[in-house]
Amino acid sequence: MSDALLAELSAAAGIAVDWVDANGRPQRVTPEAQRRLLESLGYPAQSPQQIQASLGALRHAADQPQQSPLLPLELGSVAAIAGQKADAAYKLTREDGQILTGRLNSDGGLPVPDVPGYHLLEVGDVRLTLAVAPPNCRSVQDLCGKPHAWGLTTQLYGLRRHGDGGLGDTRALEDLARHAANLGADALAISPVHAMFGAAPDRYSPYSPSSRLFFNVLHAAPANLLGSDAVARAVAACGLQEEMARLERLDLIDWPGVTATRQRLLSQLYRDFREGDGALLGDFTAFCDVGGDALLQHCRFEALHGHMLRSGQSGDWRNWPETLRDPRNPEVIRFAAEHADEVGLHAFGQWLIARGLESAQTVASGSGMGIGLIADLAVGADVAGSQAWTRQDELLPEVTVGAPPDILNRNGQNWGVSAFSPEGLRRHGFRAFIEMLQANLAHAGGVRIDHVMGLQRLWVIPQGGEPQDGAYLRYPLHDMLRLLALESHRHRALIIGEDLGTVPEGLREELARRNILGMRVLLFEQQDGRFIAPRHWPRDALATTATHDLPSLKGWFAGHDIDWRLRAGHSRPEQEQDDRAERRRETDALRQAMHDADLLQADQKDDAEQALQAGIAYIGSTPAPLVLLPLEDTVGLDQQPNLPGPGDDHPNWRRRYELPARELLEQPATLQRLELLAKVRKEAVDD
Repeated sequence: MSDALLAELSAAAGIAVDWVDANGRPQRVTPEAQRRLLESLGYPAQSPQQIQASLGALRHAADQPQQSPLLPLELGSVAAIAGQKADAAYKLTREDGQILTGRLNSDGGLPVPDVPGYHLLEVGDVRLTLAVAPPNCRSVQDLCGKPHAWGLTTQLYGLRRHGDGGLGDTRALEDLARHAANLGADALAISPVHAMFGAAPDRYSPYSPSSRLFFNVLHAAPANLLGSDAVARAVAACGLQEEMARLERLDLIDWPGVTATRQRLLSQLYRDFREGDGALLGDFTAFCDVGGDALLQHCRFEALHGHMLRSGQSGDWRNWPETLRDPRNPEVIRFAAEHADEVGLHAFGQWLIARGLESAQTVASGSGMGIGLIADLAVGADVAGSQAWTRQDELLPEVTVGAPPDILNRNGQNWGVSAFSPEGLRRHGFRAFIEMLQANLAHAGGVRIDHVMGLQRLWVIPQGGEPQDGAYLRYPLHDMLRLLALESHRHRALIIGEDLGTVPEGLREELARRNILGMRVLLFEQQDGRFIAPRHWPRDALATTATHDLPSLKGWFAGHDIDWRLRAGHSRPEQEQDDRAERRRETDALRQAMHDADLLQADQKDDAEQALQAGIAYIGSTPAPLVLLPLEDTVGLDQQPNLPGPGDDHPNWRRRYELPARELLEQPATLQRLELLAKVRKEAVDD
């Protein structure tokens, strides 16, 4: 079999056979890995005949390009309309309703409207949407009216308030947003709030959701919309008082217990709502109307998924009877009709959480935040979940997303989530991508895109394979960036791209050109054994002390992450001595950098609190447009939210903050840290 012909097929399918790893070393995907991945993408490649046939099919498709129903463009450009003759008459209906008519130019092109938006173009029998985008996204200066802002990041699930039943909710989020804004914060970034699997409470990682189009109903605060009396009556009717009190007392979230309790409560509230006076029925009906078919399909999936698990069958829709694998099959519609109450309950939950997030953003902006909530967009959704079921033509069902070996993980990673199909996105006018952006910006002033490198390429792995079995799959970067810029302006939102790991050459520069902030993490900002001085940090990336996958500053200085990796079996005992020696070198280097920046005195180097404050001042004094301080460092915790890697020894996504959200920022030590951050942010200057 010709490896050259195989590589040609891989390239035609969008697979990068050659790539450069995080250490700058050239790598090449093995022929065996290429064949397996091509098969997973739908291109048979087990024999020379199959390779020739697959290559022929791809070439034929390339020779007969189909006009996508949506064309992403930039202001000032010309739209090239495939298959149209020069001087053909057109009708353009702008998003604001204004109608323009004319004729294509001599090249069959059309100068795009000078107004951003989604505009409908009709030329002959062709109807397509022109997505006209500004050249860049909203900036911190645009949104906050100042060049240097700051905010906090929080794990929503970990927030507390009296009566929360053991899990953070949108009312606690309001409390935190209000207090942070009063101290000068312009942003509050939160952990993902994507929809999970309601019938599988053991699956609670916010980065492995069922759908990124909807929200986790467990975080709803029903009293915000229905009133405290209605919730109290429902709690009493279900006899949940003792169980909710027990769950609230726990330091670690009992996800199965919380899920069971909240689902019982939501069910009772829905029954009461349907039998009530109907005062809010109009709002609920309007919400369902706006949600349309996408909301209905998600709710049907949730009902079906629960039914399958209760029946002892697979929860993976790919293993369901064939008639249930298609959301539009009459059998699915019949099931939904027979289980209309359950489908309605799921819509009710989505209404509550959406209105709760909307209220939290209103509180944040109303309290003075220039940005407000920053949503977190996971890199993918579970291949067995709602989004993959409803958008089968736009996702790749036989591959999962991960990362090759890099500085974050020496063995590579397989995140087990689905990837968009580049060809499917184009064929469907980027529908799945646009609706996902709109859903996550609907109730936020910004969004953090996890693994933003996925806009250009994703490391895709055949289903059931190991990270080393994968390869990079190319994506239409510039089209997706244009759509991001358009949605940023439509929602008046900041766009952040998490660019940690193996970053393609030139991507950071392209993101910066479009005002998409990268991320710089204090613990990683080292060069030649020294930490980079604050004044030399970039002006096109936000600054932070840590991420959800990293130790807090106090934990890092104390080496708690090394302890946990040993306990969890992520590192070998014989590595411990070298790991601790390297940590001593790093902590000495950071303390020296803090001293050189006049943030830590020589006699304070062994003081954990002084080192924490120096770390906060360190990132605060950078020229970064935005500094985000994790709540773990804000309140001086020594443990981290998540320890990446196999096993469940570490309590990932389960830690709760010690105090209620409204009290967290009022503690003297916490106030001192935030006052310091606010002060250095005002003094920060661009080099």
